[in-house]
Amino acid sequence: MEKDFLDSLIPKRSDFLTELRRKSALEESYAPIVQKETEQLIVTLLKLKKPKRVLEIGTAVGYSAILMADNLPEDSQIITIERYKKHADIAVDNIFEAGYEKKIRVIEGEAAEVLCWLDGGFDFVFLDAAKGQYIEFLPDIMRLLNPGGILLSDNILYKGMVEDEEKVVHRKVTIVKRLRMYLEEIMNNPSLTTSIIPIGDGVALSVKNERK
Repeated sequence: MEKDFLDSLIPKRSDFLTELRRKSALEESYAPIVQKETEQLIVTLLKLKKPKRVLEIGTAVGYSAILMADNLPEDSQIITIERYKKHADIAVDNIFEAGYEKKIRVIEGEAAEVLCWLDGGFDFVFLDAAKGQYIEFLPDIMRLLNPGGILLSDNILYKGMVEDEEKVVHRKVTIVKRLRMYLEEIMNNPSLTTSIIPIGDGVALSVKNERK
């Protein structure tokens, strides 16, 4: 299959990240992590942008934060938000074991509440949290993101349900509606330039326009 071929081309990650991916697939205490195609896009964007400050919304067990730390300048900083204590605790342990406890700060709490008091100045935002809340997070993300900064939103096609009405599961109707609202907003917001990329579970790549 095409996806298997593309996955086979992606460079091997560190032994530590490889083990985290294995645990995510096998252990119930581990949350799902970013798909490989999306992971490679993140690495590519970081190499292009070289951000000094990164915000991640949705830490899970720390895989993406560690991946980003592996590919950022030495003086960069990552702030990552996780709502579930179980996952936040695992992430803190993983980040410490990876040697990035000074580079990555984990904030446990509801993203909508944490975003309100964060200071701005982020060059890169990776949004991979509760899909139905993306639209609620956006005003604060826009406040926190520097002009020229990148917003990468994951899982925006949500297992195909966002693009295909026939695939929508009844209990996911509200989430799908909110994701569609979010996509309409970021595609038409005059402060953003956005492209939807159908890799992984779908990503939206947005750049905050420079002030004129």
